[in-house]
Amino acid sequence: MDQYVNIVQKGIENQDPLIIGVLVGVIVGLLTLIYLFVRSRSENKRQGILLLGICDSGKTLIFSRLVHNDFKETYTSIKANTGEYAIPEKNKNLKVVDLPGHERIRGQMLDEFKSLARGIVFVIDSGTLQKEVKEVAEYLYTLLSDRTIASNAPPILILCNKQDLTLSKGAKVIRNQLEKEMNTLRITRAAALQGVGDTGANNAFLGKQGKDFDFMDLKPLKVEFGECSALGEGKSTENPELSDLYTWINRVA
Repeated sequence: MDQYVNIVQKGIENQDPLIIGVLVGVIVGLLTLIYLFVRSRSENKRQGILLLGICDSGKTLIFSRLVHNDFKETYTSIKANTGEYAIPEKNKNLKVVDLPGHERIRGQMLDEFKSLARGIVFVIDSGTLQKEVKEVAEYLYTLLSDRTIASNAPPILILCNKQDLTLSKGAKVIRNQLEKEMNTLRITRAAALQGVGDTGANNAFLGKQGKDFDFMDLKPLKVEFGECSALGEGKSTENPELSDLYTWINRVA
């Protein structure tokens, strides 16, 4: 071993291109292995599907359908519900976390669980969005501009629930409404940040400068829209009321 060390030392001292080239290759190889190891550990930690949304959007009922494959009585909670969703096709389970939607604690809950997110489902009440669009957009903006979320870039599904209601809006209409509200919110937040010189964690500009807000411009974040009815009669994972959700989860698992 000492002999090889002496050869390397002399090679470095003499600026031997062969020795230096081998050293550079070894160093690059080691750094690559370290990076892959750290990344693998990070991805292994992110095995959870987070259910987010404001109060009464139907998150907890969706959680019950995923975890228990059944209807359970739901109520407003101040702590997270956790369970597992089995994916037989991939022989694996995903942790499902239903986060409280109350405005006073949802930010704290998101901070606690965001690093576990393999995917995020943001649930919207399709029947009441018209009067709740500002609150929904503010919560969504906070989520999308979070540095941890932006760095990990988990897939995000905006799930338009309660499609069984007569006055519910479809995913395309809801997307347009949200993009308009997010565009307004982006302008007001940018102005507020400039006024106070904010350097907090959620001060990223969402989308492209000089262009109206568009969910397509949030790369590397990938945001998709889907529809569902958590109160659908079917209890099988094949039932159409939740098919958009099941398909998305199986794809990101």
